[in-house]
Amino acid sequence: MAAGKDNSEIVKAQIDKRDYRRIVLGNSLQALLISDPDTDKCAASMSVGVGYFSDPAGLEGLAHFLEHMLFYASEKYPVEDSYSKYITEHGGSTNAFTSSENTNYFFDVNTDGFEEALDRFAQFFTKPLMSADATMREIKAVDSENQKNLLSDGWRMNQLQKHLTAEDHPYHKFSTGNWDTLEVRPKTKGIDTRSELIKFHEENYSANLMHLVVYTNESLDKIQNLVEEKFKDIRNTNRDYFRTSSQPCKSDHLQIVVRTVPIKQGHKLRIVWPVTPEILHYMEGPSRYLAHLIGHEGEGSLYYILKKLGWATSLSAGESDLSLDFSFFKVVIDLTDAGHEHMQDIVGLLFKYIKLLQQSGVCEWIFEELSAVCETKFHYQDKIPPSDYVVNIASNMQYYPPKDWLVGSSLPSKFSPSVIQMVLDQLSPNNVRIFWESKSFEGHTDKVEPWYGTAYSIEKITASTIQGWVLSAPNENVHLPAPNKFIPTDLSLKIAPEKVKFPVLLSRSSYSALWYKPDTLFSTPKAYVKINFNCPYAGNSPEAEILTHIFTQLLMDYLNDNAYYAQVAGLYYSISHTDAGFQVNLLGYNHKLRVLLETIVDEIATFRVKTDSPSYFAHRFGHQGNGDQGIPEFQVPTTLSAGYVLLFFDTTGSNLALGRTARSTSCSSS
Repeated sequence: MAAGKDNSEIVKAQIDKRDYRRIVLGNSLQALLISDPDTDKCAASMSVGVGYFSDPAGLEGLAHFLEHMLFYASEKYPVEDSYSKYITEHGGSTNAFTSSENTNYFFDVNTDGFEEALDRFAQFFTKPLMSADATMREIKAVDSENQKNLLSDGWRMNQLQKHLTAEDHPYHKFSTGNWDTLEVRPKTKGIDTRSELIKFHEENYSANLMHLVVYTNESLDKIQNLVEEKFKDIRNTNRDYFRTSSQPCKSDHLQIVVRTVPIKQGHKLRIVWPVTPEILHYMEGPSRYLAHLIGHEGEGSLYYILKKLGWATSLSAGESDLSLDFSFFKVVIDLTDAGHEHMQDIVGLLFKYIKLLQQSGVCEWIFEELSAVCETKFHYQDKIPPSDYVVNIASNMQYYPPKDWLVGSSLPSKFSPSVIQMVLDQLSPNNVRIFWESKSFEGHTDKVEPWYGTAYSIEKITASTIQGWVLSAPNENVHLPAPNKFIPTDLSLKIAPEKVKFPVLLSRSSYSALWYKPDTLFSTPKAYVKINFNCPYAGNSPEAEILTHIFTQLLMDYLNDNAYYAQVAGLYYSISHTDAGFQVNLLGYNHKLRVLLETIVDEIATFRVKTDSPSYFAHRFGHQGNGDQGIPEFQVPTTLSAGYVLLFFDTTGSNLALGRTARSTSCSSS
């Protein structure tokens, strides 16, 4: 049966010149075709609406294992690994991932190799081969992947959060699989894993659960012919999507503080609430609205207060682990050593801020600002690699109507105070789960998570306990953000009179030179500014090098309170140490870029070291735990102490060499 075209309009960015077409094959597979004549890479992604929630009991990781197995061979291409070899030989890459409710397969390749690559890809879902030899090898590969994850705090904490939920809920499952779940345990029960694998594929990989995105430089008609030819033979068993009516957290899993021991040094708080999935209200964007406020970094925000107190080095907020049936809202805070000693105060301040949101009511002007920012970001987004683009869209197709496949939940446009208030009410002391990570808990826990071996202990708390933390928290003035002066309203293009191949020198003086090149390629209302400050004293000694680096990092920190608004509005900046001094880079929408530049220059001109947060300063520049495998942004050499560095920044002393350099006429720009 031929594919049916859907001519309904798909919302796309204003600057997007690509052509799109939705088709539905006779076997009910839905596909989005994308024609981009300018691309030098073609790509495809297939999202299958089956994930680890569908793993049979006693075969944890089977969906993930199947994801691995489909790469090996097919009836049409029986040589093992020939698919991956073909992709590599034609300048491409391929991968896949398994999540709770879907499994996504994708590849990209040079344009001249795309048609055969797509044919090989289609065989994953038509007639794959799963030999006994390949089965055993791939179980070992899955186990190897799991062994790697055992040392990742992200994986460990994710599984611990799942472990502390109802055992009969699919969210509780161990998703990755390992040698034990896919070989040892099944064998002791007389279960043949390969037979179960084939059965799982036959029962669950139905065409009506599949969403395909194809991205090439060919015309839409030619792409459609290719897709019809290569994917029409996938079986359709009219399988239903997996759904669960229950919630993962029972009363025993709420109002808890979980102390846990991470692999790496450092302290972290994860405050989690089960909430209504935003996907059910994506036009209203309740979690996006709340994440915007709780995760804000401007003056008066929760993070602003925590950083001022020297208790936190980062804070993020937002929805996670979303599905159609449940979701979680998380606030994640990286703590300093001092912050670790004030966990209760930090949680108290968080709930104090949530109380502020309750008392202030849902603000339409904040929603309108957020909506404007999201709309501008969507319509003037830069192109991303085709492989990333098709994966994002294929992942959206299972959850959103066709007109919003490109948009997903990125364009909140319907102001609904009641919907936002509903989710805000769920961020309550009665509903909270607090996960507190620190090496200091080593030897003080009494439980072990079975899959990753994470040591932890649980303490039940009450709403009155948290209320006590709120009352005893520091009396800091938290407040809502101010209106954002950086949001652009003029997005018109400045038409260049002629195309300029190289930058043009506009002006030169004894202290500066200004070069300019108009954009005649991308046609977006954006600009890029780079300013090099040449400071002769910045590199004349090891001390000066260190101080210049600290100066740039402190500038970034001090600017954050105001310039965070710019970041929200799509304006970005960086300040970095160079061999000759330091460099300021700005990128964003033309209209308000000058406002950001003036803010940065003013901070440079009036720079003073703030000494009111010594614990934050020490954590930022002088503390790196032995277990931290990451490369620190700055590490004080053993010949210097943090106190010595602070002395160099003492504005009452005579050692402010860097401060003088930054403000003196001997520091020129180019």
